Amino acid sequence: MTSPTQLPTTAQFERIDLDPTSWLDYAESWLSPDVADALLADLLANQRWEACNIVVAGREIPQPRLMAWAGALPYRYSGLTIEPRQLDPTLAALNDAISAVCDVPFNHVMLNRYRDGRDRVAMHADAERELGRDPVIVALSLGAERRFRLESKDKRRTRKQLQLAHGSLVVMGGACQHRWRHEIPRVNQLEAERVSLTFRVLRGPPGWRPADWTDRRPRPPQSPESDPKSATAAR
Repeated sequence: MTSPTQLPTTAQFERIDLDPTSWLDYAESWLSPDVADALLADLLANQRWEACNIVVAGREIPQPRLMAWAGALPYRYSGLTIEPRQLDPTLAALNDAISAVCDVPFNHVMLNRYRDGRDRVAMHADAERELGRDPVIVALSLGAERRFRLESKDKRRTRKQLQLAHGSLVVMGGACQHRWRHEIPRVNQLEAERVSLTFRVLRGPPGWRPADWTDRRPRPPQSPESDPKSATAAR
């Protein structure tokens, strides 16, 4: 188990403006190499990793990665509902530290295990109604460096990308989830593993929505692999 005293509660972020209302904050070295190595080994050995199926274009297909998770509320995307699980001491310590870094009371963490470069996540946005408007979502990267690619939802399809380093934090904020999609694309001939931990605030169970949410909100977002065009990439 990673000691809470080893986890920093501040970070030196670089602000990356995607557009006037959407941004990323990136801290390349939030964790020291030794702490990041120990944390990765802990998570690989002790989390309950599962292969989960999702529904794409009416077909049930396996996600190209393994998953684990924890949080007091269920979370649903692409026909998959992940039920509540208690945070173990390692995940609780991480949740507390990252909540302090971002001044956001995160209550759910999803872990994705990319076993090699063939594992990936297709273009999507994390903007389910139960996340509320303009959610702040944070990803901690451990292990192999992978490319994080973003694409705007407007007709210009503007693209940006980052290389996510071992021990790094990336924060997606503002209207990022409403105006941009993101992915971790496939990398040929990469054998090393990567684990990402994504922290969210779930404001209610699946189907919850703010009282003043109207149909004038942005177009419903794409969840992981929910775009039929991504069905091939999801397999």
